[in-house]
Amino acid sequence: MASVHESLYFNPMLTNGVVHANVFGVRDWVTPHKMALLVLLSELGRAGPQLGLLERRRLNRLLLPLLQGPDMALSRLRKAIEECCPHLAGSVHIRLKLMAEGELKDMEQFFDDLSDSFSGTEPEVHKTSVVGLFLRHMILAYNKLSFSQVYKLYTALQQYFQKDEKKDGADENEMELTNPEELDGKMEKEELDGPLREEEIACSGPLSQKQAEYFLSQQASLLKNDETKALAPASLQKELNNLLKFNPDFAEAHYLSYLNSLRVQDVFSSTHSLLHYFDRLILTGAESKSNGDEGYGRSLRYAALNLAALHCRFGHYQQAELALQEAIRIAQESNDHVCLQHCLSWLYILEQKIFDSCVLLEHSVNKSLHFGLPYLASLGIQSLVQQRAFAGKAANKLMDALKDSDLLHWKHSLSELIDISIAQKTAIWRLYGRSTMALQQAQTLLSMNSLEAVNVGVQQNNTESFAVVLCHLAELHAEQGYFAAASEILKHLKERFPPNSQHAQLWMLFDQKIQFERAMNDGRYHVADSLVAGITALNSIEGVYRKAIVLKAQNQMSEAHKLLQKLLIHCQKIKNTEMVIRVLLCMAELYWRSSCHTIALPVLLQALALAREYSLQYLASETVLNLAFSQLILGIPEQALNILHMAIEPVLAHGAVLDKGCAMFLVAKCQVASAASYTPQKKIEALESAILNLNEAKTYFAKVDCKEQLRDVLYFQARLFHTLGRTQERNKCAMLFRQLHQELPAHGVPLINAFK
Repeated sequence: MASVHESLYFNPMLTNGVVHANVFGVRDWVTPHKMALLVLLSELGRAGPQLGLLERRRLNRLLLPLLQGPDMALSRLRKAIEECCPHLAGSVHIRLKLMAEGELKDMEQFFDDLSDSFSGTEPEVHKTSVVGLFLRHMILAYNKLSFSQVYKLYTALQQYFQKDEKKDGADENEMELTNPEELDGKMEKEELDGPLREEEIACSGPLSQKQAEYFLSQQASLLKNDETKALAPASLQKELNNLLKFNPDFAEAHYLSYLNSLRVQDVFSSTHSLLHYFDRLILTGAESKSNGDEGYGRSLRYAALNLAALHCRFGHYQQAELALQEAIRIAQESNDHVCLQHCLSWLYILEQKIFDSCVLLEHSVNKSLHFGLPYLASLGIQSLVQQRAFAGKAANKLMDALKDSDLLHWKHSLSELIDISIAQKTAIWRLYGRSTMALQQAQTLLSMNSLEAVNVGVQQNNTESFAVVLCHLAELHAEQGYFAAASEILKHLKERFPPNSQHAQLWMLFDQKIQFERAMNDGRYHVADSLVAGITALNSIEGVYRKAIVLKAQNQMSEAHKLLQKLLIHCQKIKNTEMVIRVLLCMAELYWRSSCHTIALPVLLQALALAREYSLQYLASETVLNLAFSQLILGIPEQALNILHMAIEPVLAHGAVLDKGCAMFLVAKCQVASAASYTPQKKIEALESAILNLNEAKTYFAKVDCKEQLRDVLYFQARLFHTLGRTQERNKCAMLFRQLHQELPAHGVPLINAFK
């Protein structure tokens, strides 16, 4: 078996006209593209005194990505050089042409002359510089080639140059038929230092070890920060398979394959690649070299820990628990406190699926701080804050805890956790119903990310926190009636997070919810019903809740009530308090429509108690509005007006436009009902005030295109104008009412309708 491996390690191979060796042997090999780079370096040394400072600076910036990146077509290389120094591009082309159209001895002489760059008291290139190391690697790789391999290299150089000549001829024919301005525009869009394109990788041939390492690090960075600029999952996997074909023991390639499989939710491939990564890590001895005798055990325990995280991500909690127990056992035997802290964090995540306990998490945070693990400690604080938010803790205490974690972030420059913290604050303010504060936090994160750029021209704005904030921003705009702005944000999200990316489900859910709300406002219940399936696929609880809302709107009361009862039991079991309150409010409305007003009151009081217990201020205000409506139906409008004044302020300050309109409409109804016992003069004043409130409600409803509510407001206004004897205004409202009544499904319009 050893002899087979040795033959694989050291035998030179020829693929696609490129002479190379396996990465376990020669670390680099000569290709036509690298010969073009050698010619560029040679011409750069000759033209040194004639080059201006700006041209030299541009060429120096160009060299590093050229030396590190994969091979590219000669035409693209020439364009890149022309942008920096047109004169030098011409010299490189002429030198390559002479070599390709000459004889084999010309190429031999070229490599012999390369060594002169290091000679003299003041050499053109220092041996230890980036360029010097590249030149020495190329000279060494060329000297190790046999005569037959040298001839194959020369043939590959001729083919490389001839392809460029043929392409130039085709381009000249196209230029005669193409507008020169359009051609210039296309050329300006090409950037050398940008991420690698699929066609470039596909035609570049096998990579050397250094090129492979650069390719892997670049793609891993893109997967983390800007997934859209990385290669497509299928193309990336194809390139990784190509790398592993030449070097099956390349551990980093297996790990990138694992990350790539996670993008497409492939359980089998991701598990397979992860296990191969740790197997190869032990096989190559990389861990043992850096960690001594502990390297082998360290790989095993972190392999088990990563396997537990993988199973947890895919919802395989039983397998995750078994893998985690194995990691804990090995870490305890090795006395590895850092690994144990990571295990403790994942143990909390697994235990959270069974019962809510802060003990493990608090212990994890304290131990992480003790062992100097700020990243893990901060994540623990974030999780603790999230759990306390769902438990109904006061917002000021949660913000104080997040402030402490922010101090850790800034102290240790943990920029990724700063983004997560701001996204967490946005979500907490949304949970508590403070839309203004949520909007402020969202804008803060967007402003921060627009200033922070990372490698290869990528901005760190394609992370999960950025997606969460943008989704909240889209929903906030939709709630205020700015549907065009919400559509623009969602369009931006679709560009940043394509459907095959790992965070695409976030915007998909928000997009479906916004479309659902618009369809319900417009009275298109059949459209809303068709959207329920998509919402259910992304979030089953939201889907069932929306289905009940559609059934309620279609007057299928018994079916809606059965669905809400099942959903209520499930949400109480999993302790989803926010949804429990929303379900209770929906059930109360069902009781109103069924003329069971007295049954609705205990349900509303239960919802109000929960909202106040868990500090959900906006839901509490909405529940108070529903209680006021119940009191209005029961014939005590004065009491309804009194409690309305308590709850309407948070709704007008932080509520959605539809809720604001419903609140103002309810105030007008209560004013009219209370005016029955007033003196004539006071009654007229009350009705005038009700008309003003109805005008405000009408503005809100028009903003979200809620035609059914607009029709009710116009009917109510027409009746009030008739009572006041204002015939012209009454006729105008009656005409508008008739137009809407003909558009919408025909049903009775009672004077006192449902709250929403």
